[in-house]
Amino acid sequence: METPTEAAAPTGVVESAEVRMPVEAVRALVSVARVLERASGELSLAQYRVLAAVAAGDERASRIATRLTLGKPAISATVESLRQRGLLTRGTVDDDQRAAALRLTDQGRAALDVAERAMLDRLDRITARAPDPAAMAQALASLDGAVNGYLADHLAAYLASRAAAKERR
Repeated sequence: METPTEAAAPTGVVESAEVRMPVEAVRALVSVARVLERASGELSLAQYRVLAAVAAGDERASRIATRLTLGKPAISATVESLRQRGLLTRGTVDDDQRAAALRLTDQGRAALDVAERAMLDRLDRITARAPDPAAMAQALASLDGAVNGYLADHLAAYLASRAAAKERR
């Protein structure tokens, strides 16, 4: 017999509330990502993330790829698409002629600003529907810190494994 904290999942598997809550959180995050991407106008989330990283001071595509956990083909295609649209320029890095320095154009900064304003507006509308909008906003800010910590740990582990593999060669 099902308890009040259990319900049949669509697959017929009985799930407890402890399992349902994280699954619902994942689904909510995916839905929010879709809503934000739709709000971002002509930018995909990948393009938005690259423009935001460049605006924050990252100039090398390789560093942006590592920080955003994107592969070389994905970052190359995204950067090239943004460059062709006139949103980014590629230059050289003073101390490394092999590296490309990415810079936002005025059009790129404008596109980023428009996308961020639209996404913030959508996020405000979503959080306004929460029982406690201020707590929801605080939770999202905390989630950002947690995600950044996770990504930093993931990057450190990846770099350590690459260094260890190099030493074994």
